[in-house]
Amino acid sequence: MATGTAKGAAPPPPPPDPPREKKCPPPRAPGWIVTFADLATLLMAFFVLLLSFSEMDVQKYKQIAGSMKNAFGVQRELRTLEPPKGTSIIAREFSPGRPTPDPTKDIRQKTVDENRQTLEFTDARIQEARREAVKLRRLLQQQIRQGLVEVEQREGNVIVRVREKGSFPSGSAELDPGFVPVLETIGKTLEKTEGRIVVAGHTDDVPVHGGPYRSNWELSAARAVSVVHELLARSAIPSKRVAAEGHADTQPLVPNTTPENRARNRRVEIIIQK
Repeated sequence: MATGTAKGAAPPPPPPDPPREKKCPPPRAPGWIVTFADLATLLMAFFVLLLSFSEMDVQKYKQIAGSMKNAFGVQRELRTLEPPKGTSIIAREFSPGRPTPDPTKDIRQKTVDENRQTLEFTDARIQEARREAVKLRRLLQQQIRQGLVEVEQREGNVIVRVREKGSFPSGSAELDPGFVPVLETIGKTLEKTEGRIVVAGHTDDVPVHGGPYRSNWELSAARAVSVVHELLARSAIPSKRVAAEGHADTQPLVPNTTPENRARNRRVEIIIQK
């Protein structure tokens, strides 16, 4: 029997392609991940709102930071009298050489007192006191030329020094009526200032003989009280800002060696403390 393809017959069709494998879609995320993402987003929005509504107290933050420094910082240093000595099998003791300072190893902690005034704060108070002293000198320039008062600026304080001449009779604590307008001018100026006002009375070292006062202590205190009463009566200064002191002859400006020096030491000082 003859095999093969008859001449003129069509060739057989090609074999069909193998079936393609269907690709499965990647596995989906678990169902709880959507809820977790929503929860995390809501929490983030909640804390962002809290942060935007909050107000930071800078003063309290500084106090807390200072307390943390005091709690965890180095509080003290203990100095040794001599360097430590070591022992070994070869040598029982030795003297160590002079150490070379190394800036990378010299690290120290220190605590800072947060309540201490800074230089900027102190300078601002000194400038303010200087301006107030200039203003008082301008208002009292006539009395200054007459030698009745002096205006001095010391650190952050302003001192208005009232001389005994023209203000008090000798050995008396009653103000001269002619000096009342001067105190009224001083009181009107002190209304616009800030700080504590201390009125201090001073005398010389000559003891008091007779009269209503037993000693210079009583005389100096009585003069300070007289000035306080007049200042409060002639101005709107709150009484809680004012204090009266009597120092007798314990704080002289100059030695009590001459009549002129004693006259200078008899005074009442109005001190504006910043």
